[in-house]
Amino acid sequence: MVQRINRLLSSSYFILFIGILLLHQPTTALMTDFNLPLDSLASAANAYASANGVQVEKKRTDGNTEYSYFECAPISLLPNAYPRVAFAQAQALAPSFNLLVDRISRDGAFLQKTLGGGVSQADPYTAQLLRLYQEIYVDTPNQHAVKADRLGIHRSDYMLHEGNNIKQVELNTIASSFAGLSSKVASLHLFLCQRFSGSVQSFMDMNKRAVLGDESSSSSENDAVPVNPTMECLPAAFNVAMKRYQERFGVKQAIVLFVVQEGESNTVDQRMLEFNLFERYNIMVVRKSLRQLRAELIVNEETGAISIAEGEIAIVYYRAGYAPTDYPDGYDGVEWQARAMLEKSRATKSPNLGYHLAGTKKVQQELARPGVLERFIDDADMAQRMRKAFAGLYSLGEDATGADLDALQKVLEGGQAKYVLKPQREGGGYNFYGDNLAEKIRANVQVGNDKKMKLDNSLGEYILMERLFPPEQKAILLRSGRIEGSGDSISELGCFGTIVASCDGDVVHNEYGGFLLRTKFSNVDEGGVASGFATLSSPYLVS
Repeated sequence: MVQRINRLLSSSYFILFIGILLLHQPTTALMTDFNLPLDSLASAANAYASANGVQVEKKRTDGNTEYSYFECAPISLLPNAYPRVAFAQAQALAPSFNLLVDRISRDGAFLQKTLGGGVSQADPYTAQLLRLYQEIYVDTPNQHAVKADRLGIHRSDYMLHEGNNIKQVELNTIASSFAGLSSKVASLHLFLCQRFSGSVQSFMDMNKRAVLGDESSSSSENDAVPVNPTMECLPAAFNVAMKRYQERFGVKQAIVLFVVQEGESNTVDQRMLEFNLFERYNIMVVRKSLRQLRAELIVNEETGAISIAEGEIAIVYYRAGYAPTDYPDGYDGVEWQARAMLEKSRATKSPNLGYHLAGTKKVQQELARPGVLERFIDDADMAQRMRKAFAGLYSLGEDATGADLDALQKVLEGGQAKYVLKPQREGGGYNFYGDNLAEKIRANVQVGNDKKMKLDNSLGEYILMERLFPPEQKAILLRSGRIEGSGDSISELGCFGTIVASCDGDVVHNEYGGFLLRTKFSNVDEGGVASGFATLSSPYLVS
């Protein structure tokens, strides 16, 4: 989920960014020890990035005129070693999590119980989403919205942990970003590994040993960066949804609406999907902000069709709307009005409100409780494989159990290094780690003489999560086309999944949709690329 890159210009992010640069200056050690031709690699990476669109949009002001320019996206210079078995496990789980999201989205009682009460009281944004969901789908179901198809473009993110087992960090169900850029970065890394094979192999072998263990074999002809099919898989899902819309409603020509942020920086990633839709399927995309849509939407109350000047909207695809900052006019303002108008239409939404709510951190935590996942997944083997990927997740709300409070007690006793505090927010920069986590907890938890804990209501919007510790390996990171530094790094794998389902729950399309790998220096807590913490990378599959 993308936050604008220009958040780096805020003081806190700028200070952190400079700190990273000071800690990780480029070193000659990597060139000496592994004979890495850094200048040649960086030059080739920048040239490839420019030729293939591995870029982000930036803004510059000249007097009173603002104009755009493009520069190389934040990338890891070389791919990162990743266990082939773990990668295959993450791939195989994508359709299962797609199915889980769809089933949760249809269970209004579960969503109300999980996200109502303390969560909604502490987090007005989640409360607003839930209120609209209840209004449109539960209390007095809107005849057009409930008959609409659903399109899911999801991304389940994992870290390796204890024996290289995959553990889910989060499940993104709205604005799952970097499908376009990640496909190009994989091609870039495949090119670099082949073009400079003699120069980089010892470096890749070192990282293979760091991930698999010192006794792992040296390079194998099977060790490689896999082809990333995101720009085939995502457009294919859109095409399925478009054809269904046209056939169901007898519409010959319709468009896909990309709901985007004003001043968006990650435009190239979005445009790659737009261009692929047109080139592969002759599907036209129109980009509008929520504010623009409130003024331009044309609603047919009788049929539920919704249009703008460019045509009837068959699919609404959100690359905005995932954070309170996307609704600056307030909860009664024009952005929320536009969101409600879109939701009440017969257009296929990606996501609809149910899918959006299914991706919240609180739902993720609730699913980890005994028996809750199995409420939605009745295939015992499938549920077991999914549950194996769950990390430890704990509630800090009114529903906190003894196990939840035990985890909280460990934080109070100095064990904060083993946990992360996460709010109901998308994008990087909102989590609490280490001493900041401990301070946040101590400020909001009272312990009585009887040792019982009283949790402040403000903690209701957070969950406590087991902190994951993936294996470290060496990396060289580039930002703005320049080598930022080198050092120990960790990575997070995202697996895309696509699903198209009917209003009645019939799944007509459900597939794995490609991958994303993000790499950051190991002493950096947060992991967002667009928020300035991590870089785009690729898995170098090893076994």
